[in-house]
Parts: sequence; C-alpha cells; structure tokens
Amino acid sequence: MNKISILSALTAALVLCGCDDDSVEVVQVEKPVVTTKTEVKVVEVPVIVEVSAGSADNIQVGTRPDFLVQDMQSSPLKTKLAQCANGPFYKTDFSIGHRGAPMQFPEHTKESYIAAAKMGAGVLECDVTFTKDKALVCRHSQCDLHTTTNILATELGKKCTTPFVPADPANGIAAQAKCCTSDITLAEFITLQGKMDAANPNATTVDEYLNGTANWRTDLYASRGTLMTHAQSIELFKSLGVKMTPELKAPSVSMPFDGFTQTDYAQKMINEYKAANVDPKDVLAQSFNLEDVLYWIKEAPEFGTQAVYLDDRYEAQSVAAEAMLSSEQIIHSPELLSPTMQELAADGVKIIAPPLWMLLTEENGKIVPSAYANAAKAAGLGIITWTLERSGHLANGGGWYYQSINGSLAGETMINSDGDTFEVLDVLAKEVGVLGVFSDWPATTTYYASCMGMPASI
Repeated sequence: MNKISILSALTAALVLCGCDDDSVEVVQVEKPVVTTKTEVKVVEVPVIVEVSAGSADNIQVGTRPDFLVQDMQSSPLKTKLAQCANGPFYKTDFSIGHRGAPMQFPEHTKESYIAAAKMGAGVLECDVTFTKDKALVCRHSQCDLHTTTNILATELGKKCTTPFVPADPANGIAAQAKCCTSDITLAEFITLQGKMDAANPNATTVDEYLNGTANWRTDLYASRGTLMTHAQSIELFKSLGVKMTPELKAPSVSMPFDGFTQTDYAQKMINEYKAANVDPKDVLAQSFNLEDVLYWIKEAPEFGTQAVYLDDRYEAQSVAAEAMLSSEQIIHSPELLSPTMQELAADGVKIIAPPLWMLLTEENGKIVPSAYANAAKAAGLGIITWTLERSGHLANGGGWYYQSINGSLAGETMINSDGDTFEVLDVLAKEVGVLGVFSDWPATTTYYASCMGMPASI
C-alpha cells in the first residue's frame, strides 16, 4: 500500500486563477490510496462427490418388469409402477437372488450370480452341500447333479448313485438317474458344467434326458454354466459388493459321513466366512433344520444373531394331535405349529422364512396378510419369503407358491395373470412387512423396491 499526498482540487483552482483572497487557507490532505496488482490464475482443485449407495442408475432391470406392469389391471399401484419405467434403479437387500437368476441362467453358477447382481440383488444365495472329500460347494441339493449339470454326458456319470436308466414307455416306466455331489470329489465336481434344472422323464437317451427345460425358461445361457465352490462364491460375492445368504442343505447321505458330523458341517460353512474375513452382519446363514440355526446362535453368535430359519413346519406334525397340519390350519391357526412363534423367539431366532403362500390369504376379494404372518410379527420375528418368479406363467393360478390365494384352498382366485406378481409383492412389502423376497428373476423385486423408495443396499 502507498500513501500519496495530493492537493485538493480547490487549492489548484485558486492558484490557477491568481486568487489573492487571504481568507482562503490551503490545506494539504493525505489520502490513502490502495493499489493492487491483479493476476488471474486457473487452479484445478480435485472435488470428491460422494454418492450414496444405490442412488446411481447403474442397475439393469431389462424389459420384464415393464412387461409385468403392462399386464396389470388398472389401479393406483399400476400407475405408480408405470411412472418408474425409466428408473433410477438401485441395489437393495429387499431383492434376493434365489440361486442367482435361474429363470434364465443355470442356478448356482457364476453366470447366474453375476446376472442377479447386475439386476440389483443386494443379497445372493449359495445353497451349500458337500462332495465325497467333504469340500463345500454350491448346489440346491446334494443329489441334483443329474438335472443341474452335464454329469450324465461325461465319464463321471458312471460314478452316480444311479447311472442313467432309459425310460420304458411301453411299461410306463420313467427314465431314472441320481447323481450326488458326495459321489465325486471336488476336483471332479469343478470339471462339470451347469445346465437349467430339468429332465425329460420320457427320455430313452442321455441327450433326451438332459433336454427337459420348461418352455417359459431358456437354454440360451446354459451352454457353459460355471460351477462354484462355496469359498469361490464368497470371493465372487465380495467382488460384486453383495451380502450373502448361504443355505446349509440337508444331507442326502447318512450322517456322520465318513466321520463328518452335522455340527462339523454347520461349523465348516461358518469357518469359510471367517477365513475370508467377511463381516458377519453381511451373512444371513439359513437352514430348514432348526437345530442348525440354534447351533449358530449358541456357537457362532456373531453369525447366529441374523441366522434365518427356513420354516418347513408345513411338513411337520402337530405334537398334540400327531397329525399333519393342513395348509388352512397353518395359515389361519398358526398357534397349532410346533414350536410356536413365541418359542422360536425365546430360543433366539430373529428371522423366519416361510414360502410366500403361508403369508397371504384372500379376504373379500383382496389379498391380505394371513394369521401366520401376523403371529410371526407379533412374536417379534423378521420375515423373509420365497420364491417369486418361480412358477412360470400365472394365468392358471401359479401353482404351489400361490395356493392360499389362487382358490386351491378356499375363496376366489386372486392370481390370473403375470401382472399379479406385483400385486403380491406389494402386499408382502407394505402389509406383511417382509425384509426381503427371494426371486428367480431379481430385476422384478429391484424394480419394485426402487420405485417405492425402499432402502438401498449399503
């Protein structure tokens, strides 16, 4: 800053005019003047934009959800869903990939899992069973290799519990085969390729037997399904940024198997998550065997606290009556189930997972929560359900998964078109309050959850 002394404009004027007025006093005024040198520079500053999980529209739901919306009857729900056609869609734990995305991709394969993750499934499932050398692998059943892989077309088919036996149409005898993971070693297992789960019971050759895919599915992506070990699925799921829900499958062989006990089996599954440094809160271990769930609650509580009891009490007997409970009794009189909802909660079970028909019923021409659903919630149990998009076309009622609302048990049918998928999903989400829904095509559940503003997966 420089200070410059200046004469006032008045003083200068008087001097120039020759003014001799003695009354005029010339005063020198010091006025500070600030001078600056301005330099313009372009500065590049790194800016970090933090986007909350699920807010980016990087999920691919494809055209099926829109097809289902267009198939719905006119309603406020249809209008709401139609407005979401352009997204954005995001990953959510409400959307659970049932065996991956097996409507079109061979179940429990790398390709199926990746497809489900791209559709926004925040949770993926590996059904866990074991091989002859006790390695854990992803298969829905210990003895389904004859329908889910190409084993019968390989030399390993000779090692099957029941190698292929052709059908005898003249005598009404169906084709037979039974191939188990426990028939072969891990090294042999990983040489197989996954296929769509199906078989032709009228086949007289292996090729015919393997060619039984339902016409509402496809073999377009079934040419090279990559089978996975349980440990490999963990690493894949980590890379995909999803949570994990392994199901410990009931062994098809007698236990202990070569010294391998049920508790060894249950613990080994948990150990593989520990070895992979997976945060326990990202694992929802499941089993139809309540003893497995109670074992995890007691021996691995960091995993057991969110373990899922897959409720198969629809196949259990009532202790008091020693008779099989009917579907109507399960839906409308859940207090007859054993153990009761309250007993499950008292034992530390936090999450229960019944098939979707157990949660719903028809009342006055509407789909409403069943007494079973209300009892589970009253006991403080969280609910997950299965399985959406597994029944093929719904024009004929959807079969087993929809039996409580398609007129099979009582009342009028609520299921008569594919668009009813969203009607069911809406009741499950808003009225039953399920935590998540297993689906064979997770894009549908992702579309719904994104449209309704449900929490993103983080």
